[in-house]
Amino acid sequence: MQKLVQGIHHFQTQIFSSHRELFERLDQDQAPETLFITCSDSRISPNLITQTQPGELFILRNVGNLIPPYESMGGMAAGIEFAVASLQVKDIIICGHSNCGAMKALLEPETVGELPATKAWLAHARTTERIIWESYGHLKGNELLHATVEENVLVQLDNLRKHPSVAKAMANGMLHLHAWYYKIETGEVFAFDPGRGQYVSVTGTDGLAPLNEEHRATDLSI
Repeated sequence: MQKLVQGIHHFQTQIFSSHRELFERLDQDQAPETLFITCSDSRISPNLITQTQPGELFILRNVGNLIPPYESMGGMAAGIEFAVASLQVKDIIICGHSNCGAMKALLEPETVGELPATKAWLAHARTTERIIWESYGHLKGNELLHATVEENVLVQLDNLRKHPSVAKAMANGMLHLHAWYYKIETGEVFAFDPGRGQYVSVTGTDGLAPLNEEHRATDLSI
């Protein structure tokens, strides 16, 4: 805790003063253009990765960056609805990441045998699990985990499309969806390109088409 307290002190004395106008403006309202959905993993820092300021990203996080059905009326559904219907974000990114513990647990369910809440939560990735064993059963180790993370992002985007506020905004052409994969060890970010049917570097490709139609990765080599 002492490290956190020291961090707060540094923020208040060294950082806040140089951004006072920004925070005073943010105190009145927020107008983020992007909803960023990612994993709870401590190694993921959306603002650091995207180099965005406070107020630019509306961030939702959970174990495995999963999107439960709207009917569950849980925190994820509320956050998505608020971001889309009230804040009117223009883009939604679902970002998975390398070496994801949630996806490891999906592949090795025995590892969460004594974690009933985690096991129940991962039920929202059952479709991912089915796709992996039907299409990628020949892969092993890191290659299998890599494929699982990437497919899971696409599955969760499919789930996201079924949320009423998302479906309405997409139908009106006001919202675009994006599938990202963050590689922790290199800092690289890859986005699913529907034209190529695979993930490609976001910094090496201009004008990636948003995923406003259903697409499935057919080549997951990066």
